[in-house]
Amino acid sequence: MKAAFLTDRGVIKLSGMDVRGFLNNLVTSEIEVVAPGIARFGALLTPQGKIITDFLVTEASAGHGGGLLIELPRELAAPLATKLGFYKLRAKVTVDNLSDALGVLAVWDGEPAMKPDLTYPDPRNAALGYRILIPADLAAKTATVIGADLVDEAAYEAHRIATGVPRGGVDFAYGDAFPHESNMDRLHGVDFDKGCYVGQEVVSRMQHRGTARTRIVGVVLDGDAPTAGAEIRAADKPIGTMGSSADGRGLALIRTDRASDALDADAAFLAGGVPIHFADPDAVRALAPKKTIA
Repeated sequence: MKAAFLTDRGVIKLSGMDVRGFLNNLVTSEIEVVAPGIARFGALLTPQGKIITDFLVTEASAGHGGGLLIELPRELAAPLATKLGFYKLRAKVTVDNLSDALGVLAVWDGEPAMKPDLTYPDPRNAALGYRILIPADLAAKTATVIGADLVDEAAYEAHRIATGVPRGGVDFAYGDAFPHESNMDRLHGVDFDKGCYVGQEVVSRMQHRGTARTRIVGVVLDGDAPTAGAEIRAADKPIGTMGSSADGRGLALIRTDRASDALDADAAFLAGGVPIHFADPDAVRALAPKKTIA
């Protein structure tokens, strides 16, 4: 079993008597089911349905003061805290940025010998294992206690990529991607049965009409890793951009309709001049919107 402290992750705490309803009315996931040891994946969207930030949210136990803990990219913690403060109006909610005190230990490839407080399974994909919210200086001790080898966070990045889970800011751009484009609908990040939230109409329309043409998919590299953001071409036509990569695997944001047509034509795919191929070509074809006959 491996563990890595993720230095790029921060934590925001929301507390107060109105906190659960307040957050539930803003974000894509169902907050009512969040509890100590149980997390949900979600996002705050623009009114146009694009991702401002995605996050994991869990509840602190009473022994840790209660409240909801939001784990997200550290560089977005302060902006999100400010934005939530703007949204709260008269709601009895307090927003605190705890990123200097709490960070994230990712644990995978095994079951922890014990689960410290503020431990929860990653709700996006079981293969990602567990998350533990701890101060950075307790990472080594916590890894020993749970029976894990503490490794560099690059090892976790390689595991995340192999698992096919996108990372915002690398595999898609915040402020420019819809939840379907970053596979949030496939990673349990959107509850289509909950009530209204910011951007909900756009997301629901894409779901019911099946209009998401752009998706993140896994690719296998046939050479050196392309630079993130490198253009992917097939038959000399652009079909997408390269995202993160490690150990011969990568993630790419592609137009599934164009990629499907290129697969059918047996075209070669190049990312910044590097040959690549899809890890699951049939899945790419299945993701392409169905063609309609006029």
